[in-house]
Amino acid sequence: MLGFEVVFFVLAIIVIVAVMSMVRIVPQARAYNIERFGRYMRTLQPGLNFIIPGVDRVNTKFDLREQVFSSRPQPVITEDNLVVNIDTVLYYQITDPRAAAYEVANYLQAIDQLTVTTLRNVIGGMDLERTLTSREEINSRLRGVLDEATGKWGIRVNRVEIKAIDPPPTIKEAMEKQMRAERDKRAAILHAEGARQSKILTAEGARQQAILEAQGQQQAAILRADGEAKAIERVFQAVHRNNADAKLLAYKYLETLPSLANGEGNTFWVIPGELTQALQNVSQAFAGRADGTAAAAGEQEAGEEREESRQLTSGDPLLNQEAVRAADEAAERAAEAVASAKAEAEAAAGPTGLPNQRPQS
Repeated sequence: MLGFEVVFFVLAIIVIVAVMSMVRIVPQARAYNIERFGRYMRTLQPGLNFIIPGVDRVNTKFDLREQVFSSRPQPVITEDNLVVNIDTVLYYQITDPRAAAYEVANYLQAIDQLTVTTLRNVIGGMDLERTLTSREEINSRLRGVLDEATGKWGIRVNRVEIKAIDPPPTIKEAMEKQMRAERDKRAAILHAEGARQSKILTAEGARQQAILEAQGQQQAAILRADGEAKAIERVFQAVHRNNADAKLLAYKYLETLPSLANGEGNTFWVIPGELTQALQNVSQAFAGRADGTAAAAGEQEAGEEREESRQLTSGDPLLNQEAVRAADEAAERAAEAVASAKAEAEAAAGPTGLPNQRPQS
């Protein structure tokens, strides 16, 4: 009985091992290639699968998801004989596990070498500047060549991206200088344009200011002239409306004479000939007063007139003596006019010594 139990136990273990060897569980997005006696038999799909233990074996396992392969920087010569290092990134996906296992020995190495040769063919027909600015064109051409070549390997190339393009250090320095010079040029142009606009606006403002000031001065001069014209017109109308006689006009004339010598540049002044006539009119206006008051006022006025004439004519040391004699003669005529007015006043007073009075109406 004991031997039978041992045999049964061994057989059970063998059966369990055989069953476990027959079962293969494939994860999702995976694929296993099965060989039977060294020959490709089939590809296990995700899920529960059975094989014959000792006859079938799993040769290769593939991940069917999209994968990323980054190649090392590769030196490439451009059309203008400059060496640049280009680093690429490849996005691929295995679509046929059998072809990927049996059509190419190492598909990653094959893709890397194919990428390098394609890059050298594409970049060799471009200069450095076009290489730096034509990444989309390089990517599309790389993808077309790789997709066509890797199709028979059971691999689909989804995208190819240029990760980095590194020119030589000297070229980098020259490019930095060129970029700096270009920026300095743009800054200088913008500064000059700003200064130009500022000067234009300043000149336009000054022009508008000058125009407005001139218009303001013009309007002020017109208004001032209109005011003076209206003032003269009112004075003229007032004089004619009030019917001013010769005595009032002579008095205003005498009031105006001193203002003729108030100018800053007046160093020579000639007494007009109408002065004596004005004095006679003034003396006749005051003839009806007392003789003592009229005589004293006449003498005082004659003396003030003489003094005023001398002060007005004493401004210039080189004044000729004819002007001085003319002033003295005018003063003497004024004194004679005052004496004549005094005599007329005494005659009008009569023997009683009082001035004649007109009868009141």
